[in-house]
Amino acid sequence: MRRVSGENDPDGVLRCMGFAIRSARKEREISQEALADAAQLDRSHMGRIERGERNVTILNFGKIATALDLTMAELLARAEL
Repeated sequence: MRRVSGENDPDGVLRCMGFAIRSARKEREISQEALADAAQLDRSHMGRIERGERNVTILNFGKIATALDLTMAELLARAEL
């Protein structure tokens, strides 16, 4: 089985999630580096998540939502998923 990445995500789920994360971050006027630090993730990995290039694990998704002061459900709703 191939690893899920932006290259094999025909429905654009990762892109939608990344856009929702990026827009929530920008609304809060925090940098990508600050969000990555708050979520305890590498900044370059956060960038790939925001661009829809990487599949985010449920644990990391929870960390990102918490760092954005959102629930995972709210973040999924923003992504319209």
